[in-house]
Amino acid sequence: MGEQGSDGGRETAKPTKKAPVKKKSTASATSDSTLAADSTSAKAAASSATTSERERVRTRSAAGAKSTAAVKPPKAESRIALVRRARRINRELAEVFPYAHPELDFENPFQLVVATVLSAQTTDLRVNQTTPALFAKYPTPEDLAAANPEEVEEILRPTGFFRAKTKSVMGLSKVLVEDFGGEVPGRLEDLVKLPGVGRKTAFVVLGNAFGRPGITVDTHFQRLVRRWKWTEETDPDKIEAAVGALFPKSEWTDLSHHVIWHGRRICHARKPACGACPIAPLCPAYGEGETDPDKARKLLKYEKGGLPGQRLNPPQAYLDAGGRPAPPLGAA
Repeated sequence: MGEQGSDGGRETAKPTKKAPVKKKSTASATSDSTLAADSTSAKAAASSATTSERERVRTRSAAGAKSTAAVKPPKAESRIALVRRARRINRELAEVFPYAHPELDFENPFQLVVATVLSAQTTDLRVNQTTPALFAKYPTPEDLAAANPEEVEEILRPTGFFRAKTKSVMGLSKVLVEDFGGEVPGRLEDLVKLPGVGRKTAFVVLGNAFGRPGITVDTHFQRLVRRWKWTEETDPDKIEAAVGALFPKSEWTDLSHHVIWHGRRICHARKPACGACPIAPLCPAYGEGETDPDKARKLLKYEKGGLPGQRLNPPQAYLDAGGRPAPPLGAA
């Protein structure tokens, strides 16, 4: 409040008398200030337009190089934050690879278990190029169990380690005939009893032939979940347990497809395409690979790079998404 004099009014009258002078001063400068304001507004508008255009340019650049703005998760990430980040990564990959599927050609559980055993130390593509001749000659477990080992070895030669693989697929065929009536069992504890079948192979079969959830911990899966700091484990069984605890069981099979597909196409072992990665903002390992968007896009493989995929007979959804089937063995 204002300070009053002893007469209760004179002190307050002084500012009242000065007020008209102040208003007069303001009024006298109205035209000049209006001109100045107009000039300032014009400059501000021009500056705003320039800034707006710059923002649009930056936005377009950012859209073309999303990964350059990657923000690494904090080092001391809480359990809840880890679960949220892991599930978000899976959701993002599901949008990028909505057509993800097992990349081994198969028509029944027997073909899938054999193909998965053969995929050790080679590519799914090479297996898919080899199994048509194998299954044409030996379509059932009974046929393969009774085959001539040398003839099977010759068919499997392109997959590498063909003698050991011949022993495994003939051995598992014999066990299927003798212990399971020629049918592939749908339980983990039974599948791992088959020669050459471990937990990884068993979960491939359970998830894709029987619709029972499982996590497939192959080399791609191991590499990526450690890059993403989902776990520091190196043992496949421990990785399976650690990652499984982050997701609902119903998501395990599709999660495996998403991670493996991303590992094969974008997040490569030697030179990941960080600059073309859709989950760069969620990745603690961003920057380990090529970050330039144009250079990174040249590193993309399979359908993301315009190349044929792993399967000779892929699902229709893959073809509808622009994927191309792989060529048969011996094709030019």
